[in-house]
Amino acid sequence: MARYPFSLYGRRRGRTRRWVYIISAALIIAVVIAVILRHRPFSENKTSAALTGTDIENETGPYSVMAPRPELEPIPDLIEDAPGPTSEPNPEAVELIAEAMVLANARPARIIEARDRLNEVLAMPMNRQQRAFVKGQLSELADKWLFSRTIFPQDSLCGSLQVEPGDQLRTIGSQFNVPYEILMEINNIARAEALQAGETIKVINGPFHARVYRSTFTMDLYLQNTFVKSFPVGLGKPGMETPTGLWLVKLGGKLISPTWTDPVTSKTYQAEDPDYPLGSRWIGLEGIKGNAKDRTGFAIHGTKDPHQIGTADSQGCIRLHNGDAILLYNLLEPGYSQVEVVE
Repeated sequence: MARYPFSLYGRRRGRTRRWVYIISAALIIAVVIAVILRHRPFSENKTSAALTGTDIENETGPYSVMAPRPELEPIPDLIEDAPGPTSEPNPEAVELIAEAMVLANARPARIIEARDRLNEVLAMPMNRQQRAFVKGQLSELADKWLFSRTIFPQDSLCGSLQVEPGDQLRTIGSQFNVPYEILMEINNIARAEALQAGETIKVINGPFHARVYRSTFTMDLYLQNTFVKSFPVGLGKPGMETPTGLWLVKLGGKLISPTWTDPVTSKTYQAEDPDYPLGSRWIGLEGIKGNAKDRTGFAIHGTKDPHQIGTADSQGCIRLHNGDAILLYNLLEPGYSQVEVVE
């Protein structure tokens, strides 16, 4: 039997392996492209403004009540740092993204498995295009599992609760470390006082947290450690930069269009003033770590001027479009929700 010299055999075997890798990667990418083209990604429910009131049970029946979270002390660094971007696509991430897309577009859709798979991918090194795609898909999925009345099996982040006589929505929200306003929104409850004993409502196992990137003027929102969506923000101007570090949403610091006095000019603004700078909501922050430690007077708030978003023009506060500020106001819980500002 003819034998190849060892060096020639090694080269041919190496070429074969390389072709196997190349063909495998091409097949994975083709699967992702085919899935994306065939199925428009998760666009039926758009955030809280388009809540449909879907029944709290789906085809598999009702789900068990989620146990309330115990009282927690604020813990720094709840959100893991994402690895820096790479120049090339990560083949392993491509494979996991393709698997998640198949789960999300299955019949019936396996939304929670797809969400958790994509959230795991965020912890991997990827290029910017891959990371943007994953965040976009997670944001679309959040419209289904979070910003709707639907509860999915095996979801540790959302559950159901049967209202007992004497229960109040504000108390239930505190029990789960989320503001009662988001429970009103996802359950289509017009007034907190309208809560009825015996009804079953959807609850969220909080708290929510946020990370702000000064270099890109973006804020990423998380429920516990699961990515929800991103927002564009405005930040502090040169000389009054928004301090990096860890912040806590201040107890008693959430206000609706409060009277505000400019610390630089000493001018006082009322909500009805045409040049009122705070927009619709104010979420006060207190610094607990890093350059933010012991800093006060900073907040997340809205703005009447959309041109301020994506720029460094504030006196250090984090500005949001008014609609985004209202959503954050309804999600961040004082004393529990943390906001990390990084470069």
